[in-house]
Amino acid sequence: MQFFGGSEISPSPPAPTALGNNAHMMYVFNRSGVCLLYREWNRPLHTLNAQQDHKLMFGLLFSLKSLTAKMDPTSAEKGNLGVPQLPGQGCSFHSFRTNTYKLSFMESPSGIKIILVTHPRTGDLRDSLNHIYNLYVEYVVRNPLYSAGTPIRCELFNTTLDQYVRSIA
Repeated sequence: MQFFGGSEISPSPPAPTALGNNAHMMYVFNRSGVCLLYREWNRPLHTLNAQQDHKLMFGLLFSLKSLTAKMDPTSAEKGNLGVPQLPGQGCSFHSFRTNTYKLSFMESPSGIKIILVTHPRTGDLRDSLNHIYNLYVEYVVRNPLYSAGTPIRCELFNTTLDQYVRSIA
């Protein structure tokens, strides 16, 4: 992150490699803010416990979605800042980048939120997030043993997800 003077607060991360270790972490939240899945591949620093981390990430997304909907220059109806938007309403937020990471975001029509944190030089991941959502539907939603709203524990989904994320990031 840079301020107006141009000085950097934190050093730049190493350049992406071909080994597929550019994905740092991934979150899957339901519409109520419950973290259904948290995967970590390359996160060297842990500053919070998992529950605090999940709450901060969901709060960040809620705030960014609310802000982008309020700032949308194409919509005449702005609503109140902080009021939840339904999926598909308001300005669509896809990603943001800092000098140390890129956060990519996708929300499905059912309210499932998928967040992928990667190296800052990673390109557009919208198609990849849609593919991850399709994997979620195929391996989790269609699994008769899965109860909606509970943490995802499907080993086949986790293995397939790991392989796919390593190939894209």
